[in-house]
Formats: sequence, structure tokens, C-alpha cells
Amino acid sequence: MVGKLTTHVLDTAGGCPASNLKIELWQIYGVDRTLLKTTTTNNDGRTDEPLLTEAALNPGVYEIVFAVGDYFVQQKTSLPQPPFLDRVPIQFGVADTEAHYHVPLLVSPWSYSTYRGS
Repeated sequence: MVGKLTTHVLDTAGGCPASNLKIELWQIYGVDRTLLKTTTTNNDGRTDEPLLTEAALNPGVYEIVFAVGDYFVQQKTSLPQPPFLDRVPIQFGVADTEAHYHVPLLVSPWSYSTYRGS
């Protein structure tokens, strides 16, 4: 099996995929961080390609930061200033580089949840 990291975002308030949502992928080394990739979701709320594949997927700690505040502004959602949720970071570990790590985000302006998907 070829290891990879994927994600998708669902707008639970709108009942639809969250398209055009900015995503940053970071690798974490203790207190240091390295930005690996910046991308946006497509019309299906997914990225057009995996965030990481094969040799680029190394054991360690990663963080995906989802720019949900900007997304809900694009949707013309009425938000307080500052918004309750702006940037949602999800930090997770990769142990098996031959596995598929799928990190979905279900989000509204007031809450979010995630899980290890398949």
C-alpha cells in the first residue's frame, strides 16, 4: 500500500462541501514548524491531490490548519467580529508511512469535529 495524507471539509451549517477553503499543512518538530504546503479545497470540499504521498509522508507530527473564518465570510455568513472560529488547527501523528491518513473536518461557524477517516 502506498502511504498518503488526504483531507476534505464539509460545511455542516450549509449542508454542503466547503469549496475554496484555504488549507495549510505543517510539519511539527517540538516547538519548531515547517510549512509544507498551502492549497484550497475544490467544489467537492477536497484537495485536487493528496496533501502528501509516498516519500514525502514521513513519520512524525503534522498539523493541518483550516481557514474556516475566511470561508464563512465568503459564504456571506453573519459572523461576530472576531469570529468564534477563525483558523482551525488539527494536529496528528503519522506512525505508518504506508497507511492512508485521511483527516476530514466537519465545521460550522460555531463548532467542528474530526476523525481518522479512510
